[in-house]
Amino acid sequence: MAGVSQRKIEADEAGMRLDRWFKTHYPGVGFGHLQKLLRSGQVRVDGARAKSSTRLAAGQIVRVPPVGSDAERVAPLTHKTMRDRHDGDVIAANLLYEDDKVLVINKPAGLAVQGGSGLNRHVDGMLEAYRDRKGQKPRLVHRLDRDTSGVLVVARTRLAASFLTKAFRERTTKKVYWALVRGVPRPPQGRLSTFLIKDEDEYGDQKMRVILDKQKGADHAVTLYSAMEWVGQTLSWMSLRPVTGRMHQLRAHMDYLGHPIIGDKKYFSVENWELPGGIQNKLHLHARRLVIPHPDGGSIDVTAPLPPHMVQSWNLLGFDETTYDPVQNETVDQEGIE
Repeated sequence: MAGVSQRKIEADEAGMRLDRWFKTHYPGVGFGHLQKLLRSGQVRVDGARAKSSTRLAAGQIVRVPPVGSDAERVAPLTHKTMRDRHDGDVIAANLLYEDDKVLVINKPAGLAVQGGSGLNRHVDGMLEAYRDRKGQKPRLVHRLDRDTSGVLVVARTRLAASFLTKAFRERTTKKVYWALVRGVPRPPQGRLSTFLIKDEDEYGDQKMRVILDKQKGADHAVTLYSAMEWVGQTLSWMSLRPVTGRMHQLRAHMDYLGHPIIGDKKYFSVENWELPGGIQNKLHLHARRLVIPHPDGGSIDVTAPLPPHMVQSWNLLGFDETTYDPVQNETVDQEGIE
């Protein structure tokens, strides 16, 4: 078995994350195994302990324990370590922001946030690969629907979770979603203020119904919307800002407005409408941007790139995702919001 080696960081590797560097030079070392090596101090940078997110500088020396072709013998792969390696790679590949208190990921469309009936893979389970040396697993502080992609915030400590959960509850966050919808709203900008009450659809699944008056069990829901661009009267690129954070709020509100979100199999209520060619029948709803206070002060401002099926639609329709989003600077009158 090979012994400990000292590897010098080359100039063209400057700025690379340590986990990415390992994946390049030692592809046989899984994410879970690398985390164990880092936690035990076997991997060091210039003699100091390091994290997977450590950014490397040219000339630094990485201490590498016996790995490479011997990696399988150093850490035999069990079902759990294989799972952790794969899940950890999924999280790492979608990281938008990371520090010792907070993780922010770009959740892929189709990946559930939490487990449920028939669900074996979900973000909450994948976070097992990110347990710290005290055994603390990162905690979810908000949710996205399974088919909604985009910015998802995770707390790495109990205190950070309490702080971030409070920020969402007290609405000191700014959330911007992008969607592709049927038709063009008139006027192109507006504010929806309704109540949402939970029903069941014909399949027994939970579904939110829009009502205009307060009823027992109904929650007040407020959404700001703005049409960014549109193609004829067929499709619009919408920027949506949920002032409140109710279950399925944006999906229910856009259908109520008469402009349901493309690919929404639960709320798209327009009959005999054909999906334009070249556009996939997947939910076109993306948590684009989030601004949230940081537990240590200041704020985190993160933007998530569009998922592949929305990139395809944007290219087909000639939309430019670098266009300025007017809703980001909207002021929100929260008076009367419950």
